[in-house]
Amino acid sequence: MRVLAQIAMVMNLDKCIGCHTCSVTCKQTWTNRAGVEYAWFNNVESRPGLGFPRRWEDQDRHRGGWALDRRGRLVLRGGGRLRRLLGLFANPDLPALDDYYEPLTYDYDTLVTAPAGTDTPVARPRSQLTGEPTSVRWGANWEDGLGGAPEHAAADPNLQGGLGEQVRFEFEEAFLLHLPRICEHCLNPACVAACPSGALYKRVEDGVVLVDQDRCRGWRMCVSACPYKKVYVNHRTGKAEKCTFCFPRLEAGQPTVCAETCVGRLRYLGVVLYDADRVGEAAAVPEPELLDAQRDLLLDPEDPEVRAAARESGIPEDWLDAARRSPVHALISRHRVALPLHPEYRTLPMVWYVPPLSPVLDATAAAGGDPGDPDHVFAAVTQLRTPLEYLAQLFTAGDTDVVAGTLMKLTALRSYMRQRSLNTPESADPEEDEGLAAVGLSPVQARELHRLLALAEYRDRFVVPAAHQEDAAVLAETGCPVAEEEQPQHGGGRVHLGMPRVRCRDDAGGRR
Repeated sequence: MRVLAQIAMVMNLDKCIGCHTCSVTCKQTWTNRAGVEYAWFNNVESRPGLGFPRRWEDQDRHRGGWALDRRGRLVLRGGGRLRRLLGLFANPDLPALDDYYEPLTYDYDTLVTAPAGTDTPVARPRSQLTGEPTSVRWGANWEDGLGGAPEHAAADPNLQGGLGEQVRFEFEEAFLLHLPRICEHCLNPACVAACPSGALYKRVEDGVVLVDQDRCRGWRMCVSACPYKKVYVNHRTGKAEKCTFCFPRLEAGQPTVCAETCVGRLRYLGVVLYDADRVGEAAAVPEPELLDAQRDLLLDPEDPEVRAAARESGIPEDWLDAARRSPVHALISRHRVALPLHPEYRTLPMVWYVPPLSPVLDATAAAGGDPGDPDHVFAAVTQLRTPLEYLAQLFTAGDTDVVAGTLMKLTALRSYMRQRSLNTPESADPEEDEGLAAVGLSPVQARELHRLLALAEYRDRFVVPAAHQEDAAVLAETGCPVAEEEQPQHGGGRVHLGMPRVRCRDDAGGRR
């Protein structure tokens, strides 16, 4: 067992109000300059919808992430070395500029130089690529609040097949959820594996995926290989850029900018421990067991064997303490209410989500049920406005049972805390609750989960240990989660990366 540490994030979608504060602060910090005007390292999508870039989830078109070949081996969906070399100068899997939007500005000089007249001067949009007049037809939040749903939402890749017929887009029957997205900083990143020049790398000490600007040659294979489409190309420099997880802040023990400024306080940051020897094995399991394999890859920081192995790998004691107190580990592994975004891409994402829960008690009463009866409440979970099938397409590779179980756990928690707050007869004995027992929660666990989801303070939401510069040499010996091509990786089998080298870094910046 080779234990490594990863800074990970969980977002509670029940609390996202779609204000885009996270997007704006990230934009001002990281992409407020020439060449990346169109790039949004953080964006908030309204679902159902096409997302940004347009239809980024359509892997039949973009061929991002990993897949299993006929022998069950993990291979890049975009093809092996030969296919990528043949497309080196004409990559057909890239999103088009129209899938993002054309960077533009406005002819503001017209407002101050126009001669006096009866008509109000207008600042017309101009392309920042050509300088010619253009029109605004798409953007990063074009579908904000389902504004574009009647025209575009039916083409949401998650609504294809029978689910599209089930979901209607009339205003009275529409459902809406906000989906904030950043780079997933995956344990098995396809972008790193696909890079011909080895410019993308995953840091050993905290798992952050970065781009070496000196090595990047602008081949753009990383853009097509990333299934989440969170790698962008600076059109001025020709270099790839992406979310850095605000690593200078992490190294100082501070949360990311998007988490720090989140109005809804829905983001959690913390350390998780994982077995690097089993990453390839977890990514290559058959799809029905894929989610469980990804969750089980994360190790229990209270386990003495795990802690001993972590010390042997050079993980500092304060990082082990942070892993024990990690809200991310609690939500993913202890309470099991957080789910990964599209686990079927097999990149093992490290940004997870607590799915949104609709007003289930109102739905129960509207259906003629008893809001105090767990059986009636749990039955209503499967009939909420947001279809379980849609959430399953997003978070569980189509497994509705897992989504239903998670929502039932959140429902039982909400009902239990409501009874305690209202001091109703059902809560006369706070240590006995039929609803909690049905979902495997004790009252103590329920109160702990409630504090974490609803009442967590700053220090509870962000448990980020500072970096240890003095341990850089030791950390460099712990190995890299992404190995060289054709070398044994993660303990079992081989992962075919398709290019000669994939590089890792220690926290001193030295190449390995």
